[in-house]
Amino acid sequence: MKQTTLFGHAAAKSAPPQWEIANSLLRVKLYLPDATKGFYRGTRFDWSGVVADLQYAGHSYYGEWFTQTDPSVSDFIYQESDIVAGPCSAITGPVEEFAPLQYDETTPGGTFVKIGVGALRKADNSPYSGYRLYEFVDGGKWNIQTRADAVEFTQELHDPSSGIGYVYHKKISVTAGQPKMLIEHSLRNTGTRAIETSVYDHNFLVLDGQTTGPGFTITFPFALSSDRPPEKQLAELRANQVVYLKNLRGQETAYTTIQGFGNSADDYKIRIENVTVNAGMIITGDRPLAQVSLWSIRSVLSVEPFIEISIQPGSQMSWKYDYEYYTLSPLKR
Repeated sequence: MKQTTLFGHAAAKSAPPQWEIANSLLRVKLYLPDATKGFYRGTRFDWSGVVADLQYAGHSYYGEWFTQTDPSVSDFIYQESDIVAGPCSAITGPVEEFAPLQYDETTPGGTFVKIGVGALRKADNSPYSGYRLYEFVDGGKWNIQTRADAVEFTQELHDPSSGIGYVYHKKISVTAGQPKMLIEHSLRNTGTRAIETSVYDHNFLVLDGQTTGPGFTITFPFALSSDRPPEKQLAELRANQVVYLKNLRGQETAYTTIQGFGNSADDYKIRIENVTVNAGMIITGDRPLAQVSLWSIRSVLSVEPFIEISIQPGSQMSWKYDYEYYTLSPLKR
């Protein structure tokens, strides 16, 4: 399927393709991949499984963290009270980004690959940038299966130029009778080269529109350290938690890298709570952490856990994330 480089968010105003899944507790709206009408058509994030909103017990967990979009913007900018996002960053929910394949080895004019996106044209010798909108050479073949409680996405791509080929499958489902959303993946290497990359979930959390600040606490199952701690007036690491010291305002950014995790998947368990609205969530992965970052501005909080991907030709790898949503008793405050 050949695709063109179009700016995705503009299509949101004309009802981009979407699907809703639900159980007795959760309602989840997802945007579906579409080369001409899709909500997201950037070249940074995986096109599958873009969560527009998740409703649980009267709380909204996701949504737009930006107020405007502009195709001329690289990542995002501030314009007075507005946050303006560019085509590669204007996206919502627990979306994933794979590191590019074969970018450094490719000469200008050749192709490199982003899993979940497609084969892209390398324009020049500049370092790769996730914020740059690259030209599509081949977006692969998407197959989407929808049910009342799940959506399954499959992307098949074979790029002869780079030797990269794969079948990528993602399933997003809600668990019957439980406030849980499950994101399951498999990636089969059908090319001639090994797939050596990483993937992280950006986890754009916009909980009830709350300003990022002291209402939020982020808890890990290990003692935290950092080689790049957050600005000391904004947030700090305390034992196994990240706590905010003030509401983020204007252009303030609380960012930190997080170390202290081990080699076990047991450390991939992240709890985020907000005592202002008495709601929280737990993100659990089944692979060891390779890296963790926290990025947050006034409108959004993003814990970004990375895992490593290594698949030889003919082999396959699977991984999954479990999202559990809950409410807090007011007495806990």
